[in-house]
Amino acid sequence: MEKRRVERKVQVPALLMLLAAAFLFFLAGCGEGQEEEPEYYVYYVNKEKTKTVAVGYEPQAEDAKGMVEELIGQLFQGTDSPDIRKAAPKEVELMSWKLENAQLYLYFNAAYGEMDNVSEVLCRAAFVRTLTQVEGVGCISFYVGDTPLVDANGTLIGLMTAESFIENPGEQINTIQTASITLYFANKKGTKLVQEVQEVHYSSNISLEKLVLEQLLKGPSGEGMRAAVPEDTKLLGVSVSDGVCFVNLNEGFLSQNFDVSEPVVIYSIVNSLAELPNVNKVQISVNGDNNVVYREKFKLSDMYERNLDYLDGSAKTQEEQIKEGSEEIVNEAEEDMGG
Repeated sequence: MEKRRVERKVQVPALLMLLAAAFLFFLAGCGEGQEEEPEYYVYYVNKEKTKTVAVGYEPQAEDAKGMVEELIGQLFQGTDSPDIRKAAPKEVELMSWKLENAQLYLYFNAAYGEMDNVSEVLCRAAFVRTLTQVEGVGCISFYVGDTPLVDANGTLIGLMTAESFIENPGEQINTIQTASITLYFANKKGTKLVQEVQEVHYSSNISLEKLVLEQLLKGPSGEGMRAAVPEDTKLLGVSVSDGVCFVNLNEGFLSQNFDVSEPVVIYSIVNSLAELPNVNKVQISVNGDNNVVYREKFKLSDMYERNLDYLDGSAKTQEEQIKEGSEEIVNEAEEDMGG
C-alpha cells in the first residue's frame, strides 16, 4: 500500500510537467505567423511595372533626416526578389535633398526627366509613399536639376503627399456632395477682409481644401467685396499634413496688385483654409518654392495661422445678416400683436 502511494506522488507531478510542456508548445505554435506589422514600408514596383509594392522595413535611424537618408538608400538599393524592382532606373540619381518646414525637396539628375510616363509616375509614387512615412515630412517636391518637375503635358507637379497617388479609387467616384464653406474676400477698397458663406456642390473626388481655394480664386458671389488674390493666380497643388495646409500657387500670385493690401491677400487664403476643421496653419509656396518674400513683409517660408485683425468691422457677415433679419421679423410680429 505504501509503495502505491509513493508511485502516485511521482506520477502526478510528471504528468503535470508533460501537460505544461504541451501547453507551452501549443502557445508557441499559436504565436507563429502572428508577427507584428512593420512600422515602415519601402515601396518598389512589380516586375510588370504596373503598380507599387510595399516591403516592410525597420529603420535604424531615430531622427527625421537620418531616416530620410536611410530610406532613400533602400529605395535605390532594391531587393533580392525577382518579382520586385527598385522604382528608379539605374541611370537616375538623386543629386541632393533637403528637409525644411516639413517639406522635402528631392533634386534628381537629368535622367529622371527621360523616363517614360508610366515609369516616372510609379517612381514618384514609390518615393513619396516611402518618405512621407517619416515624421516631420509633410509633403515632397521633385526637381530635375534645379527645375521643378512637370508632367507629360508640361503642367507643374507641385507638392505631393501619399494621398496624391490612388491606384484603387473604389466605386464611389464622382458622387456630388454639398458643403457650406466660409471664405474671406477683400472689401471694395482692398484694405479689409469680408466674410462670405457659400453653399457649393462639388465632386467627391475633390478635397475641401482644393474646393476652398478654387472658390476663393473664382471670387465672391455677393456684393460689396472683391477677390483678394491676384487674378492671374492658378492653384498648382494643395495638401494637408498634421494640421498644416501646404498651398502651391503659380507665379501669377506674385503679380503686384497694389489695390489690395498685403495682409488682406495673405489672410484671405489663410483664414479661408483655417475655417476647415483639419487646418491649423497654412504655408504658401510659388512653383514649389517657399523661399520667397511676398511683396515686402510676408515670408512664405513661415506658417501662418488664422488672424481676424483685418476683418472689416463695418461689414456684416451673412450669419449676422440672417440673425438680424430674423430679429426684425420677430419684432414686427410682436408689434402687430401689440397693435
